[in-house]
Amino acid sequence: MLFSSSIFLFLFLPLVLIIYYVPLRRFRQAQNIFLLLASLGFYAWGEPWFVLVMIASILANYGFGLWVDRNKRREKSCRAPILLAVLSNLSVLFAFKYLMFTLSIFNALGAGFVIPVIELPIGISFFTFQALSYVLDVHRDRGRVQRSPLKVGLYISFFPQLIAGPIVKYETVADQIDHRKENWEDFSAGCCRFVVGLGKKVLLSNQLALIADRAYGMAGSELSASFAWLGAVAFILQIFYDFAGYSDMAIGLGWMFGFHFLENFNYPFISTSLAEIWRRWHISLATWFRDYVYIPLGGSRVDTKAKMIRNMFVVWLCTGIWHGANWTYLAWGLINFVMLMLEKYGGLGRRWPVFFKWLFTFLVFLLTAVFFRADSLAHALTYFQSMLGFGAGWGDGLTVLYLSECWLPLLGAVVFSAPVAPKLRAWANKRGWVALDLVYALLIAGVFLVSACFIIKGTYNPFIYFNF
Repeated sequence: MLFSSSIFLFLFLPLVLIIYYVPLRRFRQAQNIFLLLASLGFYAWGEPWFVLVMIASILANYGFGLWVDRNKRREKSCRAPILLAVLSNLSVLFAFKYLMFTLSIFNALGAGFVIPVIELPIGISFFTFQALSYVLDVHRDRGRVQRSPLKVGLYISFFPQLIAGPIVKYETVADQIDHRKENWEDFSAGCCRFVVGLGKKVLLSNQLALIADRAYGMAGSELSASFAWLGAVAFILQIFYDFAGYSDMAIGLGWMFGFHFLENFNYPFISTSLAEIWRRWHISLATWFRDYVYIPLGGSRVDTKAKMIRNMFVVWLCTGIWHGANWTYLAWGLINFVMLMLEKYGGLGRRWPVFFKWLFTFLVFLLTAVFFRADSLAHALTYFQSMLGFGAGWGDGLTVLYLSECWLPLLGAVVFSAPVAPKLRAWANKRGWVALDLVYALLIAGVFLVSACFIIKGTYNPFIYFNF
């Protein structure tokens, strides 16, 4: 089920909110059980069989959490339950997401494996990492163990962030499962945040996808340099508003039910260094790898530069692999690692003017994203050739056509990729503009109505990060 779908907006969400706040208002345990059942139903709507995989993950990690807690209370080593938890979770992820790719590699080397067709459960990377976070945070005393499997199930399967993040660490919501406090201020702010995310997805990302899909779908000999660059820009804006929009909707939905998730994006395109842009982009994934991979390896507190580089290499290797079973994701992760090391230890961009730092950061992000979007390494290289003018020349009428047809979402995407809206609101508050709240409410209502019209019309709608 999609957040940006009629069934969710006009049936599922209103029904869940009514039941949660009317008959169950004063019964926390009943609310938790209801949210768990609603979340499993939300997932089963499009994945009726794969919900069993999630239930198995919930029960397994509930058991691992109890095992870790028992060993801690008895002052015994937790190595066995932690190791088994990591292996079992990653084994399930490998079987569904990477087995076919791995067998194809062996076959390319001369093996003769029969490659099964395995359908990927939506969002398996997200809920697997959350499940691991539960066990690891119990071990690190970052959250108390749950005696009820239903509460573990609610944490792992809670529908706002279930299938495309943000990845919520257990320590963030451990106390909120039983002790959250709903209020009108959070609920109304959550509704507004949800509508903002809906607008980002439907009014910006979906429209930009028309350009990106056309550009990346053309053969190299048909693709001009101007349209290749336009498609590359459209794609990074598309994926930003797609994922940031989903994160806004997830965070807003969490507020409606009294849960507070951490932010997942912080205006990455204003960054003036590669290190900064990755602190602002997909923050929940970066912090997950930092807390559970980078720091356990020694982080930056190692005795040699070589170990520091090794730790960064492992993190970026894992980041590339996490995104998908394709050489393009691996190349994307390793190239970003190399560029970050050149910036950190090679002095790349160190004394440049601020504008050139920003431009270089943006271009590196743009060009590496070609690997992220391309179907294969060969496709990525062909696309780069077109960007350099070795396709259909430097310009064509297609570029003019799409610029004339899509100039409004392109302009909006560029403008709102910077913190324009919060600065305008701060400016108006500073001058005591009493009509600000009314204007904001009207804008939110307008965004919802226009987005709803696009949704009912049935335009392009899938979320990119559902694939992960």
